Amino acid sequence: MKTIPSYGETSEQLDSMVHIKLFDPAGSWTWYVMEYDPKDRICYGWVCGFEQEFGSFKLAELETIPGPLGRRVERDLFFTPCLLSELPEPHRPGIFEA
Repeated sequence: MKTIPSYGETSEQLDSMVHIKLFDPAGSWTWYVMEYDPKDRICYGWVCGFEQEFGSFKLAELETIPGPLGRRVERDLFFTPCLLSELPEPHRPGIFEA
């Protein structure tokens, strides 16, 4: 996570780079990491769950989510970093809709 901007560094950018995708393999939640604070292990990014919103989330909390069948939150190893506007539907923020 050394190449991810520091927490708060991209707050003025409308179309920030998404560096990492985390997901619940047994559910519908997805977390897209745009910024990271290594000291406190806090991320900022685009969260797709019951609602879609920008927000902060702690990696320590995601690691404790008990998934069904023993599956925990995972990192999508096949995710290619991209701009927010390039995320696939239905995860692309509505501000980028034509």
